[in-house]
This record gives sequence, C-alpha cells and structure tokens, in this order.
Amino acid sequence: MLMAVKRARLSADDWIAVATKALGEGGLSAVAVEPLAVRLGATKGSFYAHFPHREALLTAVLREWELRATEAKLFALDVEPDPVTRLRTLLVHAAEGAGHDQVEISLWAVADHPLVSPVLRRVMQRRIAYLTGLFEQLGFGNSEAIQRATLCYTAYLGHCEFVARLPETLPIVRAGGLTGYIESVLRLLLQDRPEARS
Repeated sequence: MLMAVKRARLSADDWIAVATKALGEGGLSAVAVEPLAVRLGATKGSFYAHFPHREALLTAVLREWELRATEAKLFALDVEPDPVTRLRTLLVHAAEGAGHDQVEISLWAVADHPLVSPVLRRVMQRRIAYLTGLFEQLGFGNSEAIQRATLCYTAYLGHCEFVARLPETLPIVRAGGLTGYIESVLRLLLQDRPEARS
C-alpha cells in the first residue's frame, strides 16, 4: 500500500522569500499570486492562509528588504568604534555591493508606487541620517555633515546605476582599482576635517 507523502505546510516566510526573489528578477509585476504559487508548488489557498491580498505580501517583502538592506547593515557597522574605519568599511561594502541588490534596483524603477515610495523614502532618510551622524563624529558641524552625507549617498546611487546598467563604462571596474578608488573617495570626504570630537 502506497502512503501519500504529506508536504510541509508553507509559511508566510516561504511566500516572502519567493516573492522577494521574483521582485528582484522581474520587478514589481512579477510579484503575483498565481505565478508565485506555481514556483512554490502550492495553491492560491496556501497564499490566502497567510496574506489577505497581494498588497499585504508586498508590504511584508518591503519590510524584510528594508531591515536586511539597511538596518542590519548599519547595526553591523556600529561594532567598529573608530568612525574613519567605519566610513571606509561602509564605502567598501557600498562599492562592492553597488548594483547587485536586484530588489533595490527593481524598487527604484517603481519609486512612485504607493507602497514602494514611503519605504524608499524611509531607507534614504535613514541612510543619510546615519552618514550625517558619522560625519558629525568625524568632527564636522551639522550643516557640513548633512552636505557630505548627501554627496556620499547620491554618489552611491549613481555608482549603483552604472554598475547595474553599464558596468563596462566604469574605468575603475575595467582597471580593477576599487581599493584605490575607495581611498580617493575617503580622502575627498574627509578633506578639511576639523578636529574630531572627543
């Protein structure tokens, strides 16, 4: 007698994971219940056991991305007490990861979407606030710290665009000079640095 193998019940996290992957691969429109159910080998009923509608799943995906892509990374940076080392580490991670977070790239493509817009705004404000605080720790006054943080973050966004869309056009990528590039950027950002605060 053959016994039917009972499949493990899918969790909300399973749906969030497959939706996140779909978002990175195909953009916001790829996060649709039926194709996700096919990917998971599940029914739509399994989806509705966890989420009342597609927007609830999108909200959960965005929340997970926000935590992973910003809060977790900033928390990891904070273990380093020296602000110069922390800024260097941040620049290295940002440059190495630029253009590789397919979810972030997909979200910027639909930045005006009503669910996406507030999340991107929060992420941008959080990242710039973190950088501002870092530049203040490096001795800059608030106004100058905000300017340098904004310059740093907008340069990162531009770098992401190049790496994601036209990586071969970046001379530092062709020359393999990422380390030298980071040190040059760091020198520029720290130029005219006042005495660090104690």
